[in-house]
Amino acid sequence: MGTVIRNVSFDCADPYELAQFWSRVFDCPVDPEFKPGDEELVIEPPGGPRLYFQRVPEPKTVKNRVHICLQPDVPRDREVERVLALGATVVADRREPDGTGWVVLADPEGNEFCVLRSDAERALAEKVTDE
Repeated sequence: MGTVIRNVSFDCADPYELAQFWSRVFDCPVDPEFKPGDEELVIEPPGGPRLYFQRVPEPKTVKNRVHICLQPDVPRDREVERVLALGATVVADRREPDGTGWVVLADPEGNEFCVLRSDAERALAEKVTDE
């Protein structure tokens, strides 16, 4: 393989605070070498690409062109509630009555991301449609 993803970058006003939010989402600590006021920070979620946070002067003004999708190991709705309690907000609720769909959330600086169904929820839905 010639090319790999080094990291996913987030432009933000406060890299330290935004990294703290995402470190709680992924339950992975921010390296203690990083301090409030740093211009850039990195966290390394288990099993995923590094997340890189860089200070930029301009605020976010439009919808992200690229975003991350989270697939939890717990039911989707439980994960949505957990992440909301950490400081996310709902942008769009795309959940369907049959249990399919996803929820679009925003982190504290407005960056959109989605929470999808877990593997267990997907397998259950496939089993029901097979019957």
